[in-house]
Amino acid sequence: MSKLPKKHQFLDLSDYGRSLGHLIATKLQNTSITPIHVTTMFIITGFIAIWLLLNGYLITSAFLLLLKSILDAADGDLARLKKKPSYVGRYYDSISDLILNFCFLLTLWYITDISFIYMIISFLAIQLQGTLYNYYYVILRNSVKGDSTSRIFENITPKALNGESQLVVNFFYNIYYLLYIPFDKTIYYMDQNAVKSKPFPKWFMTLVSVYGLGFQLFIMALMLVLKLQAFIIPFFIGYSVLIIVFIFIRRVFLKS
Repeated sequence: MSKLPKKHQFLDLSDYGRSLGHLIATKLQNTSITPIHVTTMFIITGFIAIWLLLNGYLITSAFLLLLKSILDAADGDLARLKKKPSYVGRYYDSISDLILNFCFLLTLWYITDISFIYMIISFLAIQLQGTLYNYYYVILRNSVKGDSTSRIFENITPKALNGESQLVVNFFYNIYYLLYIPFDKTIYYMDQNAVKSKPFPKWFMTLVSVYGLGFQLFIMALMLVLKLQAFIIPFFIGYSVLIIVFIFIRRVFLKS
């Protein structure tokens, strides 16, 4: 299920797992399995991929990274099919993604000769890339009355939705805020006026979707299959140049 009305749906290069994710979600719709369970499944899948990488099983690890991306699409679809949006699920998903990204890069540092400093820079770069994509995507969703579980500015604790505990929402929000606010604020200050723009055109969102987590994982998986694991960290540092390119396009060609 798309997070956007049909009129505004675009080719999302990071969302290649959506069809299989939706299929999984439909199979689970009438079961007792919740979106939180599916998110936990992708966490387990991600750590198995890391274990395989540590033991030299590059291709199998790459396959599980793609499977993790598919499950990442399934949890949100399952929430929409069950009509049970959840702030807990939204924050749990994002927190898990960040932790898995860090652990995966830490593993690449461990098995290669890359500097630890470069690993940290690469992690920060990947998070900024994903934040830019999410920033524009959430702005678009909110401007066209799409999915509203994610907010443009995550600067206040949201009110728990039906079926959620406010205490649990507060707990996950505080962790999310601590982990993500530096990246959110950085991107916001780089392009503050984006929120005033008309809905972004499809071609622009497709371009920016190369920064979506799914596409980032696809690049990592492809490089593992090609046995280029030593180049993944340097690649994502250089890949950050597109942040400036995308912001330039938005500010010059898609003015408020």
